[in-house]
Amino acid sequence: MAEAYIVDAVRSPVGRRGGGLSGVHPADLGAHVLRALMDRTGVDPAAVEDVIFGCVDAIGPQAGDIARTCWLAAGLPEHVPGVTVDRQCGSSQQAVHFAAQAVLSGTADLVVAGGVQNMSQIPIASAMTAAAQFGFTEGPFAGSKGWRARYGDVEVSQFAGAEQIAREWNISREQMEEFAYRSHRRAVAAIDGGLFTKEIAPLEGVSADEGPRRDTSLEKMAGLKTLVDGGRLTAAVSSQISDGSAALLIASEQAVRDHGLTPRARIHHISARGEDPVRMLSAPIPATRHALARTGMTIDRIDAVEINEAFASVVLAWLRDIDADPDRVNPHGGAIALGHPLGATGARLMTTLLHHLERTGGRYGLQTMCEGGGQANVTIIERL
Repeated sequence: MAEAYIVDAVRSPVGRRGGGLSGVHPADLGAHVLRALMDRTGVDPAAVEDVIFGCVDAIGPQAGDIARTCWLAAGLPEHVPGVTVDRQCGSSQQAVHFAAQAVLSGTADLVVAGGVQNMSQIPIASAMTAAAQFGFTEGPFAGSKGWRARYGDVEVSQFAGAEQIAREWNISREQMEEFAYRSHRRAVAAIDGGLFTKEIAPLEGVSADEGPRRDTSLEKMAGLKTLVDGGRLTAAVSSQISDGSAALLIASEQAVRDHGLTPRARIHHISARGEDPVRMLSAPIPATRHALARTGMTIDRIDAVEINEAFASVVLAWLRDIDADPDRVNPHGGAIALGHPLGATGARLMTTLLHHLERTGGRYGLQTMCEGGGQANVTIIERL
């Protein structure tokens, strides 16, 4: 049976909105991790067969197939193509899946997967709001007769979805704030302990993630206004707007032999599932169940989990339904503290997961994240 291996994984630090990476052109932000990946692996860049990058809101400096632009901006061989993927927040996790599928199918031996996003320059949902200049004022959903016939005129947004999850799972504001506080504490501890140092390629004088708030407290969180009137969510229990990039090298057994590579992990499982696009953010629950069923595994066999902290309610609902050990989930914090550069987060989570398994001697790691349209990817890797 064919195998797909992770040879290496590297990421930029995650910059805060308006922070140290905000002025970096997205192509240069992505080029940075591509050069670092080639340098770290020692592989001949000319042997790479494709570059698959995730990116959301691919307009302005992120338009024009940013995967290709990043590769060229890195000064790497022109004959290597690139393609950009948009599965919303899971874009770069899907890029890893596509790279693994290419290798597993035998149609490629050496593929780079990753993602990039500069949200300081291109605000979230810019691609949707930009359509207003063409007269589309109802967003991507409500203008469709088929959508309206199926789902009606209900509000479709990540904020509404996160609030709906909090209500349906009976998750209180206080529970979400406690989770968010723990995320910051874990992230600060990881930074101070140097646990991210190996996976980060410093850029523009930034060598550590800028998002974690050392001075936050439950008292400060309690004083914030809710995102919607009568709601439970605040900015404190939501992911941060961020800038960043990450990249992984995925190789076949043949490429490992031909290039003298040492794989660090094996792709054990890849899948994606969808569910209610209005509630939107609860898909990681059925997606995880599907992945565990397909592999014949139980959650207690998973040594570490990275689930994107789009909102605290998303992770808390997943924890409750999957009955996972909270100590194994986001052990070094998540997007609430570390930030969520949309198109890059999937690859960032995979990079952090791989390094954590190596430090702790864990065998299996699972990654999942909620995505626009009510979708979720799941990847299970096995450390070698």
